[in-house]
Parts: sequence; structure tokens; C-alpha cells
Amino acid sequence: MAASNISGFPRIGPARELKFATEGHWRGEVPAEDLLAAGRGIRLENWRFMQAAGIDLIPSNDFSLYDHVLDAICLVGALPERYGRGSGPVDLDTYFAMARGRQEGGVDVTAMEMTKWFDTNYHYIVPELGPSTEFSLSSDKPFDEHAEAMEELGIDTVPVLVGPVSLLLLGKSADGVAEDFDRLTLLEPLIEVYGEVLERLAGQGATWVQLDEPCFVEDRPEHELGALRLAYEELAKVQERTRILVKTYFDHAGDAYGVLRDLPVEGIGLDLHRGRHNVELIANQGGLTDQTLFAGIVDGRNVWIADLEHSLDLLEGLRDRAGELVVSSSCSLLHTPIDLDAETGLDDELRSWMAFARQKVGEVTTLARGLGEGREAIAGELDANDRALEDRRNSHRTQNPSVRSRVEALGEGDARRESAFDVRREAQREHLELPLFPTTTIGSYPQTAEIRQARAALRTGEIDEAGYEQRMKQEIERVIGFQEEVGLDVLVHGEPERNDMVQYFAEQMDGYAFTENAWVQSYGSRYVRPPILYGDVARLDPMTVEWTLFAQSLSGKPVKGMLTGPVTMLQWSFVRDDQPRSQSCEQLALAIRDEVADLEQAGIRVIQVDEPAIREGLPLRRDRWDEYLRWAVYCFRVATSPVRDETQLQTHMCYSDFGDIMGRIQEMDADVLLIEAARSRMELLHDWERTGYDNEIGPGVYDIHSPRVPPADEMVELLRAAAKVLRAEQLWVNPDCGLKTRGWEEVDASLRNMVQAAKQLREELVPAG
Repeated sequence: MAASNISGFPRIGPARELKFATEGHWRGEVPAEDLLAAGRGIRLENWRFMQAAGIDLIPSNDFSLYDHVLDAICLVGALPERYGRGSGPVDLDTYFAMARGRQEGGVDVTAMEMTKWFDTNYHYIVPELGPSTEFSLSSDKPFDEHAEAMEELGIDTVPVLVGPVSLLLLGKSADGVAEDFDRLTLLEPLIEVYGEVLERLAGQGATWVQLDEPCFVEDRPEHELGALRLAYEELAKVQERTRILVKTYFDHAGDAYGVLRDLPVEGIGLDLHRGRHNVELIANQGGLTDQTLFAGIVDGRNVWIADLEHSLDLLEGLRDRAGELVVSSSCSLLHTPIDLDAETGLDDELRSWMAFARQKVGEVTTLARGLGEGREAIAGELDANDRALEDRRNSHRTQNPSVRSRVEALGEGDARRESAFDVRREAQREHLELPLFPTTTIGSYPQTAEIRQARAALRTGEIDEAGYEQRMKQEIERVIGFQEEVGLDVLVHGEPERNDMVQYFAEQMDGYAFTENAWVQSYGSRYVRPPILYGDVARLDPMTVEWTLFAQSLSGKPVKGMLTGPVTMLQWSFVRDDQPRSQSCEQLALAIRDEVADLEQAGIRVIQVDEPAIREGLPLRRDRWDEYLRWAVYCFRVATSPVRDETQLQTHMCYSDFGDIMGRIQEMDADVLLIEAARSRMELLHDWERTGYDNEIGPGVYDIHSPRVPPADEMVELLRAAAKVLRAEQLWVNPDCGLKTRGWEEVDASLRNMVQAAKQLREELVPAG
């Protein structure tokens, strides 16, 4: 029999139980013991399901109250000094302060930086490391969860941990530490703590532990490969330990494959879906004959069914190249919705093409059974799978000839503005008459309970479209009035009518399907329902013009038209896998281009086309960067190029490391770039010093993912730092991101401080007269 395994399972609960318990705890309404009980209930339900489904090696410690990297930071005691923790395990208040900041009871500490988990829309907390960082075992979480599964269900789970080398490589230099500090100098003491973890887990009966090393699907220099080799040679020497499984995912292992092959560990996990080149590496560089290969064959990142026949062919070809073969998911299933059966609104044809987390567990066990017992044992499943794949290939729903003709007619001239930026800047200054250091916000304002209730009432029929529109217009009036009273310079309508910055637009386009319960975690308690892009994309009618015009009618100041860019529409959807992603992106670019043109035609003077995901989409291997950036930048320019010089085009980006692609961001040729910088304390300044930036730019001064209200002088310091690198006439003043998840009280105080900071900068840096 072939064994089966899942790398990790969604931790949010089928009805988003974790979200509601966590946010209730933050509001002071849910005691800590009730929050922990909610987490325990989710874990037990997940384990029972996988046990009943026939998974042999079931994960534990893949659950998290906020983020698995934050859990690892707490496990090894690598807490920044500002959190003031004493000895013993990390308490819950400190844990959440690290994730969100804290400003109460005389305590005022900022949150740790947050950025994207490789090329996903999941965000992780970034470790802060320096020469003074000390490690000690400071959390019982992996031990408690393994014991919980054993005691409650008799399951010897596989505890999942971020591997020691990736934990260091994913970090950043702590405050006051040189940017080029070599974090790998901390590896030896960190390995000691991981050794303690292996010993303690073995002592309570764990057979395997999974150590994730996803950094090694990226291009890594020799000394980092050497650190990987050293780490596991040392951990293999631990006297009483579990079996060690080292897993990589999201791409192929490349130069790291030879190191992984030769490690003295019992198991190696490879992504055979997105990292299909791993099959060639195994064939050409020697198999894993002394190790168990955890073959990540079922896609953990998307919603489409596996090709079971093809997957079996591949698995059978690997049988003789590994000591043992375990059928697994390509990565944790936390990136997929939980259960397709909860989506009663999807039609039968579309449903037959899809698999969510629970269905993917079924695919893993089916493949393991087919591998162990032969194809005749799963003949019914293979036949149904073949029919569904054939139906999708032949369906008329996936292609729109008029859309394809329009894409084919695109040329380079469709991706250029009329004039160079210097000419456009002068036209916009004359047209908009803004002060130096103009203030604005990114787009959304708090989505209050009243807004959500109105949306729910519309869905259930309690109110009609006219009633809903009236409520949304009342909220827009409130938002416009607030911004004018506070003194912002360029306003937004607040987006009360939008459920999500991608879903809202997708719902008004052909080629998309939508769900009711298919939530996935983006960060902390922030979950999203990515729309499913299954066919050719076309805009049906104007999507935002009426709302924006209504908002503009309420103010003499410019109100921005707010759109989501084509790359972000692509990245934050579950995208069809039957054509190149670039083709789908070009179709999206044309849909957004039509909306941009309609907004300008209606008289809107500033249009913001957000691309927070453009860095996220960058391939993990550098040899594919140029191709991706070529079509990503091209698609943005196609979407934004049809406007006149005096119409200002803004874009927004956040929560990724943009340093490596600043030159390509400049090529996007947006008039104003609004970019996250507050949470990272203006670290982007180092990139601007190195590469320069010609157009206007707004480095964020307000971390909107924390409930903290930043004081004006804190924002002034950030702006002063920016003004040392950028020209005063380039700078805008804005938050890091949209305000959707914040409450009105903190937004009110923070934006008043932000406007005050801009006024102070004008007084300091603008010459008198």
C-alpha cells in the first residue's frame, strides 16, 4: 500500500469560526479560554475528517491563531526587545501585540512587519534578527497539539514547523542592526532549540516531524545551500529524535536538489505540480533511494481537479527512484477553500471541474489507493475524472471569440501615454491645483456592521436595489464629509458598495464564477473569497462610474475613481490553468481599460488603478522574472494608457519586497505611486537611494493593519526620512493601505494626525514666500 499525507489543512473553520472568535477576543468580548477552545474545535474537526478520509500521515501544528511564522518566532523565543517578555512561554497578549501592535494600559508598541508568503496572497510576520538575538524554547504549541490528537483521536500526527534555515532567511535585520547582517550566523544556536523540539516530540511518541524549507525553491547562493546541509547534518545527530521530513514547495528545488538528496534525513518533500522540473532533477541527478519521497502531486494552490491518470503515470515512474513513496499535496491546503459541497450556487458543470481542500484530500487518497492497489481499484474515479476533464476542454463557456480578437489586435501603441511624465505633471498641477505634500487615502473606509447588514439584507431580499443604493449613498456622503472636515486634498468615495476589491469587479465581468463560503486566509483574521476565473474575460457595463460621479458631486475637491489593476485581478483570483496566465491578464487589462476611459469621459480627474499584487506574482526563479515583468507591466499600461495628460493616474502597492523591481515599477509610468512603507519603517528608502524614482510617490505613514493610532510626530519623522531621499515636490502623504478593516474611531484620530503631519512638513520644508 502507498501511504498518503497532507502538508497542511485550512485552519479557519468551515463557518469562519476562528475569525469570529479572534475578533471577539480583540474586542474584549471573547475570553482567552473560549478563543483557545474554538481553535481546539477546528483542529479536532480537521483531524477527524482526514482520519475518516484515509490519510495516513495527518499534519498538526499547521493550525495557527494568526500566522505559522509568528508561531515559529514564539517557539524559538526570537521576540524583539520592545515586547518586554520575561521568561517562560509567550503569552497570548504578547503574541497578538507582535502581530497587530498594542496601544493600551500605558503600553505603546508597533507591530512586526508583515509581507507576502512567497508568491501567494498569504501574509506572514517577518522575524526581526540581529547579533543579540537569543533563542530558547518558549512555546508548548507543537507538543500540545500532537498530544491533543493522540489523546482525543489516537492519531500520531506529523507536527509541521517552519524549518530553521528558512526561518532565518525569511527574516530581516532588527532595528539598529546593519542591513547586511548575516542572519545565518545565528544558525548554530537556533539548531539547538530545534534539536530540543525533535527530542521532546519523540519523547511523546511522534514518529515524523515536517520541517518546511520553502526558501530552497528560490535561487540560493552556495553558502545558503551549505547552511541547509549543516542544519540537517546537525539535527540528524540528535540522539532521541523523530524521523525528519524536509519539505519544499511552490517550485522546483534547482541547485538545492543535490543537497536535499544527500541529507541524512528520512524524508524529502517535493512539489511535483508547480515544480514539475523536480521530476527531471530526480531522473538526471539521482533518485532518493535512501529516503521517503513525499510526492506533492495534488495542487494545493488552485481549485481545479487533478488529472488522475496523468498523476498516476508520474507517480508510477517515480516508484523505483525513492526508498518509499508517499502521495501528498503540493503544499499546505490553507491556500484553497475548505469544501466544494458548501457551494450550492455553482452549477453542476463548473462544480465538476473543481476540487477544494476536502476534495483534494480525496484526490490524494484516491491516488494512493490507485498506486498501491492498481488502477482497477479506482476505475470509477478515473472514469469520472476523465469525463470532467474532457468536458472542460470542450466547453463553449471558456472561450469568447470577440475578446480573443480584441487581444490579438493590441499593439505597443496601446500601452503608452500620450506624453512623457514631465509634460503630464505640469498639466496635472495646473488642472488639480494641489499643495505640496498632498494628502489622500488608498481607497476603502471602514466596512461597518451597518454596511455589512445592508449587503446581507440585499442578498436575502429584505431590501431592494433602490434601498441598498440609498444606504450606500448615505455612507458615501458620510465619508466625503469626513474627508473634507479633516482636510484631505484628494478624496475617495470609501467603497461601501464593494465586498472585496477583486470580487466586486469580477462579479461584473463575463468569465468569472463566484462562491458563498469559499474563504481563504489572507492574514490574521482577514479572509477573502477569490473569484474563479474559468473563461475569457469581458466587462459587461461600466462598473464604478455612477458611484464615483455621485461622490464627486458632493465635493469641489478631486474624488478618485478607484479600480483594481489587471495583475491583481489575476493574482487574487483562482485562475484557469488551460491557457497562459499572460493571456488572461491581457483580457483583464482591456476590461479595466474600458472602465478607465469611461471614468475620464465622465469628468473624473484622478483615477487610481491598484496593483498591490504585482510583486507577489514575480516567479520564484529569476530566470522567469523578465518574461513575467514584461507582460505584467505591459498589461498595466494597456489598462491605464487611454487617458489625457491632465488626468492623473495613481497606483497602489503594499506588503511585498519591491526593491528588486523598482526599475520595472518605474516603467509602469503611473503618475503617482502610493506604496506601503510605515510598517517597515521606510525601508524602501534604501531602494530609492540606490535606484532613484522619477515620478511622484506616497510612502505610507500609517500602518492600517494595526489598531494603533500613530501620533503626528511619528508620521513627521517618517516623512522627514523620505524627504531626505526624494524631492519635496514628489511626495504624497497617505496610509499604507485601505482602511476597510479599521474602526471609525481610530481612522478619525489617525487621519487627523496624518493631515497635521503634512502641514508640519510644509512649514518645515517649503521656503517662505
